[in-house]
Order: sequence, then structure tokens, then C-alpha cells
Amino acid sequence: MNRAARAAPLVVVALALMLLPAARALADFAVDSVETRSEDDMLVMDAHIDYAFSKVALEALDNGVPLTLEVHVQLRRSSAWMWEESLVDERLRYVIRYKPLSERYTVARLPGDDGRSYVTRDAAIAAIGSIEGLQLVPKARLEAGEGYVIEIRASLDVEELPLPLRPIAYLLPSWKLSTGWTKWPLKP
Repeated sequence: MNRAARAAPLVVVALALMLLPAARALADFAVDSVETRSEDDMLVMDAHIDYAFSKVALEALDNGVPLTLEVHVQLRRSSAWMWEESLVDERLRYVIRYKPLSERYTVARLPGDDGRSYVTRDAAIAAIGSIEGLQLVPKARLEAGEGYVIEIRASLDVEELPLPLRPIAYLLPSWKLSTGWTKWPLKP
């Protein structure tokens, strides 16, 4: 085997590694806004998450593969150590799916919500990204003069994909969609 033939696989691997960040940058999730307010002595949160799905995830959705999303919300003291318990530690789970017979998209909160139906994929994705009126904690639990931060992470749950699709989803960056942890100072 000559030198060029031995180097060819290395060139392909190097090229693929250079293209991975570019493929990752094409689609990802982002927490656009988080707002809090008081309602009946409860701290309530509204948030907007931009779900920019990758092309392969959208193609799977359009072919009937349900996509499960998890939004992890924590409320912590600003000065809390990592092992300190959060005041709020909640996971919200949603599923978006396409129903080919009715030609509609449905968005449901898990478990057990029947969900709502949408005519377009964009409308369904916009709806799944809107969190309104999430009750966090009674205001009495917040210490006066103490700073607090809301931490949010939204991600595609690869474990909920159909079994034949999971190995591909574990390997391809186009399936590793997440906001990462974002921090928002609490404004009560």
C-alpha cells in the first residue's frame, strides 16, 4: 500500500472533524427570554425557547418520528455551591409529532396531555417553545436581600427516539440539540 492510500482515511477523518462544528452551528436551541412575575404570592415564570432543529431532525419529524424535548428548570441562590439544593428543580417534557392522515402537527406535555393541533410545523415549534405561567415557588420562600438565578436547559431527548434511530442519533451532531445551561437573574 503506497503512502497516499494510507493517508486518505486520515484526510477524510480530519475533514469530517473540521466540518462537525459547522454542522452543529446550523441548528441548535437557545433560550431567548425568561421573565418572572408574582401571582397570588407565587413566583411565576414565562420563557421563550427557540428550537432550531437540524435538517435531519425535521425530516424525521415530517416522516412521523415523534421528537421529545425536555426543559430542565432550576431556581437557586446566586451564591449557592454546586451541591446546595435548588429551591426549584423541575423537568418539563413535551412531544411534537406529525400525523400524516390529518396532515397536522401535535404538541403535548408529558405525561398524559392530549395536546394541541397545529396546521404548520413552524406553528407547532413556536408553540412548544413558549412556556407561560409556570409556577415556581411561593414568594415567602425567597429570602429578602438574597440574589437568585433561574437556570434553564432545553434539549432533544435522544433516548425517546425509536430504537433503530438511536445509534445514529448518538453519533451524529445533528441530533445533539441543546441550549446548554443558561442563567437568568431573578427579577421578582
